[in-house]
Amino acid sequence: MKTLRQAKIGDTLKVVKLHGEGAVKRRIMDMGITRGVEVVVRKVAPLGDPVEITVRGYELSIRKADADMIEVE
Repeated sequence: MKTLRQAKIGDTLKVVKLHGEGAVKRRIMDMGITRGVEVVVRKVAPLGDPVEITVRGYELSIRKADADMIEVE
């Protein structure tokens, strides 16, 4: 299982599954990160938090704890 947190800059990945419960999972889905969508890793901060991605045509920064809940391939 590979998560978005483990991805490298420039990777284009497909979301396979979202882990997490309730409000956390709903917030990730509300940002446009759903199963089957492609994401591109744009930047990673020096300490790994946050991770900037492009999803559905817009740029989004997510915390590494949230990126760890997103399974990709």
